[in-house]
Amino acid sequence: MKILTIHNRYRYRGGEDESREAEDKLLAERGHEVRQIVFDNAQISPRNALKVGLQATWSQSSYLRVRNYITTWRPDVLDVHNFFPLASPSIYYAARRQGIPVVQTLHNYRILCPAATFYRKGEICEDCLGHSTPWPGVLHRCYRGSALQTSAVALMIAAHRLFRTWERVVSLFFVLSEFEKQKFVENGLPESKIFVKPNFVADQNGIGSGGGPFLFVGRLSPEKGIVTLLRAIACCRSPAAKFQIIGEGPLEPLVRDSASKDTRIDYLGKLPLPEVMPMMGRASAVLVTSEWYETFGRVAAEAFAVGTPVICTGLGALGEIVENGRTGFHYQAGDAEGLARILERTSDEPDTLNAMRVPARREYEAKYTAKRNYDLLIQGYTRSIQAP
Repeated sequence: MKILTIHNRYRYRGGEDESREAEDKLLAERGHEVRQIVFDNAQISPRNALKVGLQATWSQSSYLRVRNYITTWRPDVLDVHNFFPLASPSIYYAARRQGIPVVQTLHNYRILCPAATFYRKGEICEDCLGHSTPWPGVLHRCYRGSALQTSAVALMIAAHRLFRTWERVVSLFFVLSEFEKQKFVENGLPESKIFVKPNFVADQNGIGSGGGPFLFVGRLSPEKGIVTLLRAIACCRSPAAKFQIIGEGPLEPLVRDSASKDTRIDYLGKLPLPEVMPMMGRASAVLVTSEWYETFGRVAAEAFAVGTPVICTGLGALGEIVENGRTGFHYQAGDAEGLARILERTSDEPDTLNAMRVPARREYEAKYTAKRNYDLLIQGYTRSIQAP
């Protein structure tokens, strides 16, 4: 099978980039021919931001680039990981007019929410749902704090709803969780076109030793709940509790300040995944403190690969990935005292978390291996090719 993948790379390289590259490698290793077209958002400057915003609805240059590539190479499937803003949905039409089925992986909620996160001012926000045009997002300046730039995003969303692009031109949507699927079905996407395929994690050869510090790995930004975590650490009175924080982002100064004042916190900055995974295996638990609707929760799957339980908010996909009381614990988003109580109890009673290590690893083996991901990928591609 020949697969052409499309990605609009963000300035911040995150899990979406890693997942796309891992899938492309997985397909190539199994004999498929995979080629990429990458649109790099680093080329967007303040001087051309308005022009790019307007082209987010339809980019003729992207349409021609993809059409010409397809005409020359003739892939079996166009797999789009992110089209916003440089590629634009015009690339769907470039493929369909050449008779090539389009698969769109929905890594976020961009086609429903201008911010793509359902998160605003520290809280879940669904104000734009139920409106044909997401004007509340413009009012709140949800994209980059700009009413003008948010208007460009809102135009893209409204125009392609009007054109029925998502229903007519896309053959199949990959989503990463049942939670994400239900959000899109509730807001207009046809359920028959949505296929649940979680991300995968490379096998780490078994269960880690555990017993080490609690570990946070992720972007240091408000929606990831790092402020709540730092408050919970301050409230935690167990002398056995130790913490490691790995990542970078806008709240890094706050993390550094907390680490300088509390010897229980070890801030390690950003580390490559090969260094992080052994630390996950030694951790008592991995902390996934997200306060927005995660579409998946890659860090949780990585923790399960080494048999480490996860303490999380239970919001979005996390509630289905982590089974409360079996592979980890849930607490209410923003509840620092509730999180602190879990940290205290599990620090003082380490056997509670140790008993979860085998179930966590089994969860990985059942759902998040490369083989499982490959099988689901091929099922989805085959469905898209056979779709009318």
